[in-house]
Amino acid sequence: MKVLVIGGDGYCGWATALYLSNRGYEVGILDSLVRRHWDNELGVETLTPIAPIQQRIQRWQDLTGKSIDLFTGDITNYGFLSKALHKFQPEAIVHFGEQRSAPFSMIDREHAVLTQVNNVVGTLNLLYAMREDFPDCHLVKLGTMGEYGTPNIDIEEGYITIEHNGRKDTLPYPKQPGSMYHLSKVHDSHNIHFACRIWGLRATDLNQGVVYGVLTEETGMDELLINRLDYDGVFGTALNRFCIQAAVGHPLTVYGKGGQTRGFLDIRDTVRCIEIAIANPAQAGEFRVFNQFTEQFSVGDLAMMVKKAGTAMGLNVEINNIDNPRVEKEEHYFNAKNTKLLDLGLQPHYLSDSLLDSLLNFAVKYQKRVDFNQILPKVSWHRN
Repeated sequence: MKVLVIGGDGYCGWATALYLSNRGYEVGILDSLVRRHWDNELGVETLTPIAPIQQRIQRWQDLTGKSIDLFTGDITNYGFLSKALHKFQPEAIVHFGEQRSAPFSMIDREHAVLTQVNNVVGTLNLLYAMREDFPDCHLVKLGTMGEYGTPNIDIEEGYITIEHNGRKDTLPYPKQPGSMYHLSKVHDSHNIHFACRIWGLRATDLNQGVVYGVLTEETGMDELLINRLDYDGVFGTALNRFCIQAAVGHPLTVYGKGGQTRGFLDIRDTVRCIEIAIANPAQAGEFRVFNQFTEQFSVGDLAMMVKKAGTAMGLNVEINNIDNPRVEKEEHYFNAKNTKLLDLGLQPHYLSDSLLDSLLNFAVKYQKRVDFNQILPKVSWHRN
């Protein structure tokens, strides 16, 4: 099957492209490479050194004999997108090609607008291109658990059945996003749902939790294939950031009380979930939603787990609760359903001491690349 991975130069996209290629799919990567530009703009570098995309793809071919097509350009440019789709002729499209950082979207008006235009317009262009020329293609779109917020009831997978004034209906689950980035994902979900309902397209929305880890079987094959490991205050995610802080002797930065609870999953499960969605496509006219995570942790729980693992390795790990730059509940109910991918065969990698050891060892190996000026959060949700 021919699968186009939009955003295939990024953290989830690169691991997915290699995984699918290794499994015998014919893979193309479409990417504007803007993520590298944003690192330059912010003056940060991923902890692990990332080779140019052309070099990465060449190394993959040298090692495996498998080629990956590359289309460099921006999906907000409809002409480019349409041309690339016609050239590659995908049967499934995996869409990671979005600005994915909540803090980035909250820097200022320009970054909020950039995030929403990039994400919403890019996805809209893709839907129109599919409607015009690829109506049977299956869209597998990366959403986020952050669309739901933290409601005081159980979070279902995309839809909720409610009874009101004696009548019953199944409706999209209410959304309470916590940043301009998460809002853009909600807009995407509505637009894709509309396109499936009105035009008969088929799509699977994967509402993903927070991803951690570096290694998949493929990215571990060679130094040139290594994946990103972001730790900075804008693109760094909690667990990856904590491991790097532990490795360099910086106190773990827990925002506020640390009771913020989220869904988490290993990068190895991300790539498997994508394959499961591709292998079990949505029906024409169907907008499916899978909650893509394997475990739930609070930020405080994660910090304690990293402290324990770091101490066992001989690291001196402290935990600091710092002022929360975000506007969010720091203690709340959180119980999200995640059975659909498990029912289709996902066998999760759970967060274990060995995985934490692996992450911490990665952080220690590359600790000389850590810029201490980038560790603390610099973006605030509060009105100044």
